[in-house]
Amino acid sequence: MPRTDEAEWWFNAVYEAVQEIPRGRITSYGHIALLLGYPKRPRQVGVTLKHLPQSSSEHFFHEANVPWQRVINSRGMISHRGPGSAERQAEALRAEGVQVDVDAMGEFYVDVAKFGWFPEMLPSEEGLDSDLGGEDGDGDGEGQGEGRGSAGL
Repeated sequence: MPRTDEAEWWFNAVYEAVQEIPRGRITSYGHIALLLGYPKRPRQVGVTLKHLPQSSSEHFFHEANVPWQRVINSRGMISHRGPGSAERQAEALRAEGVQVDVDAMGEFYVDVAKFGWFPEMLPSEEGLDSDLGGEDGDGDGEGQGEGRGSAGL
């Protein structure tokens, strides 16, 4: 089923944002939604990543170029998306040097304070506000979007 233009934009925006998460760092579904200007859409970020194609043969965005494993829930837990999915994500994160712990219930957790990545804006957007007359005028993005870097998302 073809996607609407809005849905196609959303999927592409999520995948592009996730590509900016540095290796060895994690962020939350909610923070990606916030960075995209839709703070009430963290679940849609999760759905988008769930539908990330595995193969590059027909798709521009796919598992090999979108580091899906770097997005977890706001409590630092890896969400279960299907049998073995949390284990697969934990292994992908460990391969990047992220410490993933397992609690007594078998849930996988990452120390958000240590490995979290919560910028106020996407690195690709830094400096763009200076072209539009940003608040501070120097284009470094400082002083913009108060509270957007909160790890509590």
